[in-house]
Amino acid sequence: MLIEIVEILLKIVIILALPLGALPIIIHVERRGAAFMQKRLGPNRVGPFGLLQPLADVAKFMFKEEVHPTHVRDFFYTAAPLVALVVALLPLACIPIAAPIDAFGKTIYPEVFRSDMGIFFAFAASALGSYGILLAGWASNNKYSMLGALRACAQMVSYELSLSTSVVAMIFLYGTNDIHLIIKAQTGYWFGFLPMWGFFLQPVAALLFLVGIFAESNRLPFDLAEGESEIVAGYHLEYSSMKFALFFMAEYIHMIALSALFIIFFFGGYSLLPGMEIIANKSPILLVALQAISFITKIALMIWFFVWVRWTLPRFRYDQLMNLGWEKLLPLGIANLIVTVLFVYFRNP
Repeated sequence: MLIEIVEILLKIVIILALPLGALPIIIHVERRGAAFMQKRLGPNRVGPFGLLQPLADVAKFMFKEEVHPTHVRDFFYTAAPLVALVVALLPLACIPIAAPIDAFGKTIYPEVFRSDMGIFFAFAASALGSYGILLAGWASNNKYSMLGALRACAQMVSYELSLSTSVVAMIFLYGTNDIHLIIKAQTGYWFGFLPMWGFFLQPVAALLFLVGIFAESNRLPFDLAEGESEIVAGYHLEYSSMKFALFFMAEYIHMIALSALFIIFFFGGYSLLPGMEIIANKSPILLVALQAISFITKIALMIWFFVWVRWTLPRFRYDQLMNLGWEKLLPLGIANLIVTVLFVYFRNP
């Protein structure tokens, strides 16, 4: 029992430390990436190459005076950023960064919450992100905040449908909802050089999932919840100091979690990057380390893709956003799901 408690606590520490430790790096990459794409310098004063700027921002948020408006609903106003952060962290509990290993006479799984239904838990927890946003908009007692919250919830619900159809199609294709078996099915190569990733099997589902996670995380070109030119600042208009920082953190952690799910289904999860197999077989510990490095590298590339899209595409109009979700992506997702089910049925009569 003691060993199991220590194991769970270590997993929790790792799951919390990795995304929270990566936040300053991601923020710096985003700001430098924006500067690079806009042909300007970006942060370059605090520390060498501006590397300490994220730490300066953290210090600013921690010591900045907090403005607590008198017209807000106090308890829910304070609870909303905490709800947003906790809900963003929950999906990470069942996302493995490496394959299970045999040690101490038992099989040790790297995820905190091990279940065959873990993938559904991750998506269910991710879908709860709209509650923190809606709570913030309502508790702020401000019409612009409420407009931003309603926009965000309508957007997330709309795109969850097309995202769900792509997930169900992949589960039908793999014949399992166990994360480790899904990743195992993507191990190896076609024709000796092409990775057996889900992206090459289901490009339509990959496209639906990709668009869905941009809408789910309220990132450009789908950041209608924070439309500064229309609704001032969105659902976090009345927030400042550390409460605003918690929303900021929740958005980036949500990006990490959704990127990890996208990689699990379409880019092999923790399966080794091409070329790593040469040295991976030398020891089990090295294999696990390389799997973790592969998974983290894929997530890092996905985060860079988020940055790239943010500073490349303009924001949609709200009617365009909803039309894309309901009139284009949802019918495409349903059609793709039907074709996938028929394919699986006739492949395995």
